[in-house]
Amino acid sequence: MPSADELIGHHAVETLIRAIQTAAPDADLTSLRTAPGQIAPISLRERADLLRDALLADLPGDFAALARIVRSARDSAPDFTGWLIWPVTSALATRAVQEDSHTAFDDAMALLADLTGRLTSEFAIRTLLRHDLDRALGIISDWTVSPDAHVRRLASEGTRPYLPWAVRVPDILARPGVTMPVLDALHRDESDYVRRSVANHLNDLSRDHPDLVVDTARRWLVAPDPATERLVRHGLRTLVKRGHPGALDLLGFTPAAVEVDGPHLDRSTVPFGGSVRFTASVRNTGDTQARLAIDYVVHHRKANGGQTGKTFKLTTRTLAPGERIQVAREHSFRPITTRRYHSGTHAISLQVNGVASARADFELVDPDTP
Repeated sequence: MPSADELIGHHAVETLIRAIQTAAPDADLTSLRTAPGQIAPISLRERADLLRDALLADLPGDFAALARIVRSARDSAPDFTGWLIWPVTSALATRAVQEDSHTAFDDAMALLADLTGRLTSEFAIRTLLRHDLDRALGIISDWTVSPDAHVRRLASEGTRPYLPWAVRVPDILARPGVTMPVLDALHRDESDYVRRSVANHLNDLSRDHPDLVVDTARRWLVAPDPATERLVRHGLRTLVKRGHPGALDLLGFTPAAVEVDGPHLDRSTVPFGGSVRFTASVRNTGDTQARLAIDYVVHHRKANGGQTGKTFKLTTRTLAPGERIQVAREHSFRPITTRRYHSGTHAISLQVNGVASARADFELVDPDTP
């Protein structure tokens, strides 16, 4: 992914300043002009928040005044697009909530929908969802039939329970199924762009409400279109990795009689940044063919000495009675931003249709530790 400097760096700030100055020539953009000197050490989301606050400071007044300036910039500045839109939509949502009127709220929702094709408004809309979820969902229900795929995707993506980079919306988490009408309206959407969002939203819901998700997927599969099965598979991916019986059964991974030999590791000690390779075999010992979801689990050592497992997709196969397959994978421990490794005992196991095999242990060692 591009760096924060490439997305909201000096060039984006300068472009935003020019667009706002064109739309509001008398505005004193002191806060915006000082922003380039402040963004270097902070994250992408913090940069968006910094510019949002600068816009609110430099453009005082009510929501309607801010909306007029934004619409003018939209209509007069061809480069008023891309990642600079994130702080703009955030400023609109914040000002609307501060004003606390239905007029400002509704116009902010409309303007976010209008701008989402320039850069998704999924982050900014969370402010409005947190302020009045029911009013927002009433408007969003109309978005599900918009002729614009960007707006239809915003309906699903903006209301995801665990949208990455975004603040949580407590009422969505506390009210199981409150966003289901949006997903029901969009799961057969003609756009793969929209359907992927629906699948990710369904997967988010599975973290807290697995049975609701399985029931929803089963209902959709009663009258599927050509893309429904793929959407459901993607939406149930976390439940499959967790070995949820209902999700496995819905996708055809019923309990099976199998024999697992392995995993066998190519080394017992792995340095930080290194990798471990494992092999294993799986044999269908039953008397009917078996459809198998074969995953592997890395049991990472935690700071407190315990272990936590993370499941990775390996393969999906259908085995005839007595048939055996060999599987192999190399797993890397190179540094990544989403995980901190701890030296000590780790393990790898296989998981076949949700049933775990025996673990194979190895030591992850820090070469810098004496």
